[in-house]
Amino acid sequence: MTLDPLPAAAPVSRRAMLCGLGLVAIALALPGMTIMGRVAMAQTAGPAPTAEGLWRTVDDKTGKPRSLVRISETDGRYHGRIERLFREPGEDPDPVCIACTDSRAGHKLVGMEIMSGLLRDGLTYEGGDILDPANGEIYDLEMTLAPDGRTLEVRGFVGLSLFGRSQIWLREG
Repeated sequence: MTLDPLPAAAPVSRRAMLCGLGLVAIALALPGMTIMGRVAMAQTAGPAPTAEGLWRTVDDKTGKPRSLVRISETDGRYHGRIERLFREPGEDPDPVCIACTDSRAGHKLVGMEIMSGLLRDGLTYEGGDILDPANGEIYDLEMTLAPDGRTLEVRGFVGLSLFGRSQIWLREG
């Protein structure tokens, strides 16, 4: 048995070659953007926004700022501490958590870790918990960061996220 030689390759026009390269470019680039444009965009695009930083919490009923909470990351988990309280006249300027029933009972609110255990998945943070110092309750927690990184939806719930309450926190600075 003899093998037939491979047929000679048909000549490929410059247009066909460019068309093939164009398909590769479409597969690799955003619609309407050249490969060079995508490379330039990748070089100038900053890192994806993260929830790390200082956030202003707002009272659900009055709409007034209540505190500043600093969110930070340690070993892939996110947690938050109260850095400052905005107190009304007549309120204790340096309160302690009298409603807390865990190790935070009787400790000052400023400096207290109120959020812990969150894992990041893109703009979503899940698997953590949050303390409401007003009633001492600890809730399951999930957060969603806006794509521009300026607002954070913080949702505390019991069991299912459906049964919970959300707040919008605002990035400081």
